[in-house]
Amino acid sequence: QVQLVESGGGLVQAGGSLRLSCAASGSFCSINDMGWYRQAPGKQRELVATMTRSGSTTYADSVKGRFTITRDNAKNTVYLQMNILKPEDTAVYFCKAEILRRVADSAPYLQYNYWGQGTQVTVSS
Repeated sequence: QVQLVESGGGLVQAGGSLRLSCAASGSFCSINDMGWYRQAPGKQRELVATMTRSGSTTYADSVKGRFTITRDNAKNTVYLQMNILKPEDTAVYFCKAEILRRVADSAPYLQYNYWGQGTQVTVSS
């Protein structure tokens, strides 16, 4: 089984910083893209930032210049450093990983999408 465990959310004042972490564990071959998404109350889940295994990044326009995604492939962990936080950044943040694994020894390796349980980030004005 594969599990993504997030940490680092919390309450912070506008202008402050938080760092989120997401570690993947379990039985798998490798991880391709890892990223962060968020969902505010009454809104759809949206992409925040993603990073390929080789280090290419994608950011939502709303967080460019304020958020930085990094990953440690040896630790199967992705991070999101969030600076200059704004009240509109308030949301539940979810980690996503594209994981290559097989469900049985005789089965082929396939890519599956896994999500973390989410961590609340609240930015007060």
